[in-house]
Amino acid sequence: MDNINFRSFQEAGQAVLKFLYKRFGFNLWMITRVEGKDWIVLQSEDHGYNVHPGQVFQWADSFCFHMIAGKGPKIAPRSEDIPLYATAPINQQVSIKSYIGQPLVHEDGSLFGTLCAIDPQEKSENIIQDVELIELFGHLLSSILQAELRQNEQVRQHERLEAEALMDGLTGLYNRRAWERLVTTEEERCKRYGHPAAVFFIDLNDLKKVNDSLGHDQGDELIQQAAQVLKHTARSNDIVARLGGDEFVILSVENDEVGVEILLSRLIQALTQAKIGAAIGVAMRQPAQGLFKAAAEADKKMFEHKRQLKSEI
Repeated sequence: MDNINFRSFQEAGQAVLKFLYKRFGFNLWMITRVEGKDWIVLQSEDHGYNVHPGQVFQWADSFCFHMIAGKGPKIAPRSEDIPLYATAPINQQVSIKSYIGQPLVHEDGSLFGTLCAIDPQEKSENIIQDVELIELFGHLLSSILQAELRQNEQVRQHERLEAEALMDGLTGLYNRRAWERLVTTEEERCKRYGHPAAVFFIDLNDLKKVNDSLGHDQGDELIQQAAQVLKHTARSNDIVARLGGDEFVILSVENDEVGVEILLSRLIQALTQAKIGAAIGVAMRQPAQGLFKAAAEADKKMFEHKRQLKSEI
């Protein structure tokens, strides 16, 4: 770690993992994100476990789960000597004989994830003396992370302002080009920080009927009305776009499954109150697949909902 002028959390993490591997020799070092039940690998220095960024384990299965709860040590040279570690379900997936773990925290002190290591061989008891070094690196990474997350809010706002040049003329929402650009930048954040996110696809049910019976001006009014309902119902940091015709999308950023269910209920209620019929599909981003895969899944679910609505008529 000769150069400590880290330009990003990603760069700092890679340097720290490489240094710790050289210092302690554990076969796997990771920086992880805890999100609900998921334990997401953000970065790894792997020398035999075949664990890569984007992989997801069950948080409650891990040694880190017990370490964070204060029920297991941060350093375990012989992890089988620790009952909760010896019986942890993660042992069924990978061979672990020694362990190091340190929490990474948000600015408010809440848990972001962990800096941790495992090895298939027992280690010397002497490594316990290095707990302060592990804690130091945990505090360093947490500080860099916190500063970068604050800065990212400003970067995100700048990206949104730039994308305003790509607005849909009829609705004032982002158009398809803006949507693809913004989804790409948000996907990079999701990969870097493990942020949860979801994609909604919304397709109006009656646009063709309105166009045929009342004319295209009335159809345009329906599109504009739907756009306003979606924009005002979505959260302030969500991305709402019109892809074309009667098809709308929402990217709900940094939103977990509970929050996404709440947003879905709000969207259904708001559209119903506005007397706008619509088919909706929603999909959570899966860490190993990304936002564009989630978008394809949400689109598929929207068409399934549309077919269901037609069959009920």
